[in-house]
Amino acid sequence: MSLTLLVAIFSILVLVALHELGHFFFAKKFGVRVEEFGIGLPPRFLGKRIGETLYSLNILPFGAFVRLTGEEQRSEDPRSFSSRSLFQRMLIVAGGVVAFWLIAAVVFTVLGATSGIPMAVADEADAVNPQVQVLGVASQSPAQEAGIKPGDVILGMTKVSEVQEASRSSQGKELSLDIQRGKEVMNVTLVPRENPPAGQGPLGVSLTRIAQVQYPWYRAPLEGVIITGRMTMQIVQELVGFLQSLVAGKGLPEGVQLTGPIGIVALLNNALNFGLPHFFSFLAVLAVYLAIFNVLPIPAVDGGRLLFLGLEFLRKKPLEEALEKRIIMVSFGVLLVLFLWITIKDITNLL
Repeated sequence: MSLTLLVAIFSILVLVALHELGHFFFAKKFGVRVEEFGIGLPPRFLGKRIGETLYSLNILPFGAFVRLTGEEQRSEDPRSFSSRSLFQRMLIVAGGVVAFWLIAAVVFTVLGATSGIPMAVADEADAVNPQVQVLGVASQSPAQEAGIKPGDVILGMTKVSEVQEASRSSQGKELSLDIQRGKEVMNVTLVPRENPPAGQGPLGVSLTRIAQVQYPWYRAPLEGVIITGRMTMQIVQELVGFLQSLVAGKGLPEGVQLTGPIGIVALLNNALNFGLPHFFSFLAVLAVYLAIFNVLPIPAVDGGRLLFLGLEFLRKKPLEEALEKRIIMVSFGVLLVLFLWITIKDITNLL
């Protein structure tokens, strides 16, 4: 296993551990007994009890967890999760979601004050190390037939308009492009179409100009928060569009592909090949995606628990414990099937 792949797996583990640390922090703050804080999933490899909490390192590197008294089964223990006030329980559950947004804001802050944040900029903007990157590839297009993939960088041109002009002037003729994919540089030859489908262009790619944007140290924290908020809104809009497309029976929108843990590790590995700024920037974007996923009203994730607490507020009493457990188990089963399906697709795409 390559070093970059190990770094990618370790980074996801750290990301999830920090998420669980959000739950841990608020649980400790409100006096809830934390029985175990584990990194990785059982079976246990190492464990050390400090005070009342067991801190464990587990063999399966697929996540982390916090086990609270009275969380899985309601308890009359005065230090249990279920004995806390509704507001306190909401904060404990929401702490993990907030942790993801904080991680993203901190990463963008540090990058903005140091090496710069790799982000899309206009062709006219002054930029540090500008590159033209492929965002999407249309099916059955010259770009797809030439083997160009999303994330590839087109070398030798630093503006989107330059690539567009080159493709227009080469319609019906061979065009040679140097492509960088991670550490690999390759040359591809393709023939831009003379009459492309509407919205696709001669090559059949969507492009963006990426550069490293820097800020003065005193502005970097505010910009980090703004970028995190802007990215959250953008992802929410994309999610709404995705759901509307599914409800309308149109399937996945053009260029949209569901990705699971294996695909995410592959993307992180690829980002690391472009350098640390790209890697940490992608990690911050991933943290925002995970925050939004965790806040969705799905019973098996934090958003589902917040939904149950919201219903408790409206009903003035909690749902029946047996009913709540059944709902969580069913939703967990659905998520597990979806997870397996996406994992199979990820493996197929990597072969």
